[in-house]
Amino acid sequence: MGKAEPAADLEVHFIDVGQADATLVKSDDFTVLIDTGNWNSSAAVDYLHGQDITEIDILIGTHPDADHIGQMDRIMEQFEVGEVWMSGNTSTSDVFIRTLEAIDSSGADYYEPRAGEIFDIGDIQIDVLYPEEITGKANEESISLKLTYGEVDFVFTGDAGVKEEQEMVNAGFDLDAEILQLGHHGSNTSTSSEFLQAVSPEVAIYSAGAENSYGHPHAEVIAAAENAGAVVYGTDVNGTVIVETDGERYSVSAEREGVPVEGVNRCIDLNVASSAELQEIEGIGPAYAEDIISGRPFETIDDLEEIKGIGQGTIDRIKAQGLVCTGG
Repeated sequence: MGKAEPAADLEVHFIDVGQADATLVKSDDFTVLIDTGNWNSSAAVDYLHGQDITEIDILIGTHPDADHIGQMDRIMEQFEVGEVWMSGNTSTSDVFIRTLEAIDSSGADYYEPRAGEIFDIGDIQIDVLYPEEITGKANEESISLKLTYGEVDFVFTGDAGVKEEQEMVNAGFDLDAEILQLGHHGSNTSTSSEFLQAVSPEVAIYSAGAENSYGHPHAEVIAAAENAGAVVYGTDVNGTVIVETDGERYSVSAEREGVPVEGVNRCIDLNVASSAELQEIEGIGPAYAEDIISGRPFETIDDLEEIKGIGQGTIDRIKAQGLVCTGG
């Protein structure tokens, strides 16, 4: 399908919502919101009101983590939402349950997009890149999209990891885009060199909280994006970042000047980390990582003893490594 000629300018706002994600896509004709910030903040809701938004045509929760769908219930209550997209993966969290209740009571349409589908929303084209199917891996199976407006393209991958990025590459999708939102808040579990080569972004933007406990972004990701020729922006340093385009040219403006640097105080949170991140923990391989994900939530590191095969010796080594927390 060819790229439609835009009739109106497009703005994409990478909103500063702390250690979370929320991206507003708007023109005179439509509004799309990709993720909604964290459950313990009103930043996304406040920003939408500040932009005089009253209606959202498509509200997308890339995956059910609380730092991506955290304010979805409040947004459903305060704005008129036409359609909600979610991956289909579930969670036992109160945030997820409140989200489902809000969707049900709103009367909005509900859809679970799948890889290969193409949608025309006003003057933009949305190509679904992932997932083709779901297996319960919530982070990894984030809804991933390519948004095309004239000759300018954006790629969003939520918290999808390098394995899922490679599947997008192997599927033969045209991933080339001017703007890339770096996956998983700039974590090294995402943004492989192969994926960067396929996207070849001119601008890379990540969303992270200042001095967050996860150490996002990771230095190797910033370096890789810059080495690929991209100018990097981060909400932790630059605040809200806005890309404006007429479909031929684009410009980038940031709330604050600053150069993204490696995060500090890095912590791998047992309750939200992906499988790949969990495997960076001393003594944790793929099988234990999946057991940890299935056994959430954990109040303390010592609670890992509930997992068959993890003994006190392993727990002591994990504590000595100093990389693990249980922040929720």
